[in-house]
Amino acid sequence: MAKQLFAEFQSVPTTQWEEVINKDLKGADYEKRLVWKTMEGFAVRPYYREEDLVKLNHMGGTPGSFPFVRGVNEGNNWLVRQGYCAWESFEKANEQAVDGLTRGVESIAFCIDGNAEMCIGEMSVLLKGIDLSKTEVNFEGCSCATAEIIASFLQVASAAGVKPTQIKASFDFDPLNKLTTTGNFCCSEYKTTIKKSMDLVKDYPGIRVIGVEGYAFNDAGSTIVQELGFSIAAGSEYINMLTEMGYSADEAASRIKFTLAIGPNYFMEIAKFRAARLLWANVAKEYGAKETESQKINIHAVTSQWNMTVYDAYVNMLRGTTEAMSAALAGVSSLEVLPFDYIYREPAEFSNRVARNTQIILKEESHFDKITDPAAGSYYIETLTASVAEQAWKLFTAAEEKGGYINAFKQGYIQGEIKSASSKRDLNIATRREILLGTNQYPNFNEKAEKEVTLDVVTRGADWKKSDNPIAQPIEKYRGAQAFEALRFATESMGHTPTAFMLTFGNLAFARARAQFSCNFFAVAGFEVADNNRFASVEEGVEAALKAKADIIVACSSDDEYSVAMPKIKELAGDKAIIVVAGEPACKEELIAAGITNFISVKSNVLETLKQYQDLMVSKK
Repeated sequence: MAKQLFAEFQSVPTTQWEEVINKDLKGADYEKRLVWKTMEGFAVRPYYREEDLVKLNHMGGTPGSFPFVRGVNEGNNWLVRQGYCAWESFEKANEQAVDGLTRGVESIAFCIDGNAEMCIGEMSVLLKGIDLSKTEVNFEGCSCATAEIIASFLQVASAAGVKPTQIKASFDFDPLNKLTTTGNFCCSEYKTTIKKSMDLVKDYPGIRVIGVEGYAFNDAGSTIVQELGFSIAAGSEYINMLTEMGYSADEAASRIKFTLAIGPNYFMEIAKFRAARLLWANVAKEYGAKETESQKINIHAVTSQWNMTVYDAYVNMLRGTTEAMSAALAGVSSLEVLPFDYIYREPAEFSNRVARNTQIILKEESHFDKITDPAAGSYYIETLTASVAEQAWKLFTAAEEKGGYINAFKQGYIQGEIKSASSKRDLNIATRREILLGTNQYPNFNEKAEKEVTLDVVTRGADWKKSDNPIAQPIEKYRGAQAFEALRFATESMGHTPTAFMLTFGNLAFARARAQFSCNFFAVAGFEVADNNRFASVEEGVEAALKAKADIIVACSSDDEYSVAMPKIKELAGDKAIIVVAGEPACKEELIAAGITNFISVKSNVLETLKQYQDLMVSKK
């Protein structure tokens, strides 16, 4: 029936599509108007067709078969993970974990102080009431004492009668991450710790002792291909390290676990996880891994901290939802949705519940776990997968040519690449080419920072403490919203909230459109805004603005009316308020010559412009 239906439609060749597109463009540049130049280093076309798949080498595989682009298994039953902080109290962390297990959690993560050895008694408290034969347990933050922590864990498991083959656990010992984030390794004997840990778990096939914490690159503002390429490079460094210790490639690869962030670029993130399976399978195979299970990458995905905001924090729920969808559709081993308030306070029961239920809904109500790799065959996503893999492979091979991850990092190559990308992203956010809802666009006008939000919370990079004896410059953790939120927090701390008054006059359509734009613009910095429909004259508008004791008067009208109206507004207002023109009128140079120098438009660097007005408010005060 389907064949009969489509037989009625004549096939349209690509050349014909292109002819119609170019005709509609009416001479405009095709590449500039329709081709997206991504941060990842490749171009995305406006559409793709079946013929585009012919040139892709990874096509034709099935779920569970090499190179695993379509998934490492035939199913898509990822584990719902939630993390609990065990730094302050093992009892509290255990209580939260046991409660989570009754509410849909399938994989537990304990964030621990890895430098502190955990005795059997402490481990017993942490694992009380947790069935280790059915629950995956993960330890985050492991460091020099990892081997001792593993030993305590295994003793508790053995005492509980759990068979070695039943245990699924991970200990994210990642000395390369310490080098990356602090500038030096966690300890000089990190290789000894790795060997002790490997020997302890030799009879436990479900335990992974090395973690490649690739999300750290995302935390520093990297691109998707940088996160993937440098994560693969770190994984390769570990395999090389382990094979030099005498372990086989199969033994080495089977003990490594990757943790990757999920950013907001929905389809690109789906492509990233698919590309990760492709790249790692080939790396493991090249090292000599013969077992199919060893060639499969184990990925834990966590929603992005870089993408989270302190202001309008409930929007983080939406961010976490779409990010979780990307990972679920792409296929991962386990997934964690961070609570919406994760970055500025200890998550409470409500935020933990919402975070947990986000992915439970994806499973139980949306049935994302019932289908494997639904993106397969999509002309767009398959092409993205190939492009992401190609660009990430270039970064991986560049690091290898410099002697591997450690040498490439010591030489500053990895930091330089990430800093170059993060600087571009910062500029995009400052100019609104990249939108952070509620932060640099469409802010909540009346919102004030939560009581837990301090200047330190808003401005700090994170809890990465630089090494006292760095051997390389570490990457810097921050959030994309950080600069804007620091700006808004500074406004709240001024004592007097500046008021931007919309002086609307003339053409109603232009007056309203520019007033709405300007209100949104100044509210980003936490300024109070006074909007108005339209004044009958500029005299009436200026009088109302001065009566309202406005700090800033924003002229909102059509370009044609500015040349005559602006000098009059300046004369009437005098030095009682800052005069701003909404737009980039043709008479701009004339107005500047007349002493009217403040303009805002879609071309403005929002962050820098608002900083200037904020400084003027401080000096005026």
